[in-house]
Amino acid sequence: PGEKPYKCELCDKGFAQKCQLVFHSRMHHGEEKPYKCDVCNLQFATSSNLKIHARKHSGEKPYVCDRCGQRFAQASTLTYHVRRHTGEKPY
Repeated sequence: PGEKPYKCELCDKGFAQKCQLVFHSRMHHGEEKPYKCDVCNLQFATSSNLKIHARKHSGEKPYVCDRCGQRFAQASTLTYHVRRHTGEKPY
């Protein structure tokens, strides 16, 4: 595998790029949460998590099941839902 010179001081996981280490630290070690919800003031480590959270306030559900029409705020929730239709068990 490629060289991973950027090491997490808390768990010793290595990363090829510094930005990957920063993202890891925010997500897994809760260091910095610079993204704040304008509605409820909750703070998030990434802008994408804030965007997903904001859908709770707006009611936006952009992901639609093509089998039954049910809508979801997160793509991952749709993925799990579709498995109920297909019976797929990837675990």
